[in-house]
Parts: sequence; C-alpha cells; structure tokens
Amino acid sequence: MPTTFSIRRRVEFSETDMAGIVHFSNFFRYMEYAEHAFFRSLGFSIHTQTTDPPVGWPRVHVDCDFKKPLRFEDEIEIVLTVTEKRSRSLRFEFRFLKVKGEEREEVAIGNMVTVCVARNEAGGMQACPIPAEIASRIEAGDAS
Repeated sequence: MPTTFSIRRRVEFSETDMAGIVHFSNFFRYMEYAEHAFFRSLGFSIHTQTTDPPVGWPRVHVDCDFKKPLRFEDEIEIVLTVTEKRSRSLRFEFRFLKVKGEEREEVAIGNMVTVCVARNEAGGMQACPIPAEIASRIEAGDAS
C-alpha cells in the first residue's frame, strides 16, 4: 500500500488575486507545505541533520492541473501520495480537495519529483541514496 498523508488548511486572503481566486503559484506552496508536514510525520525534516550524511530534497520536476478555483477561507485537504520511490528520488502526487462538511470536491492535481542530496567534498549538492531510516518508512504505489 502506498504511503499517503493528508493535511488541511484554509486559504488565506494574501493567497488570492484581484478576482478573489487563489493564484496558481500558491498550489506549489501548498505542495511544499504538505511535503514538509509529511516528512515531519515520519520524524524527519525536509533538511535533516539526523541522518549520516545529512540530506536535503531539491525539486527536479513539478506540475499542477487545475479543475476548479479556490477562494479566500475555503478549507482544503491536501492528500499526498508517494507514487514512486527510487533509490535516490521520490515522486509525489498531490490531490487538492475543497472541503464542505463531509463532502470533498477535487479542484487540482499536482506532481512533484524530489531527489535526495548530500553535500559533496567540494560543498556542492550531489544525489545520494535515500537513508535507510527514511526509506523504510515510505512505500510507493499508484495514487487512487
């Protein structure tokens, strides 16, 4: 079963444009928000110093398809699913659901690919295997 994580938040006024609709760029911020919360739920940070070597997760691909608008004070649920786990990278799918009581309405779907990196001897970033203590807590599979 794939690792799935969800988190809720409200749309802030500053995230909307002159038409009162969430500006598209904020969906990428929402993806990052959910990704960071996901790593915290595993007991790690997106930039962890607790593994050897310490690792980070730069994004190498991101996309988002929009279906319906979100507006100020809408409550949204962001559902993150790990759809692919490789030795050095993770692929996430993000489903954005507008919450109305018990109902959920899908408003967007995004994808992100991140690569596990560590500092090399020259101080630059270099792809490295996902530390076992992180990899062991993540399963990949098709999003539903």
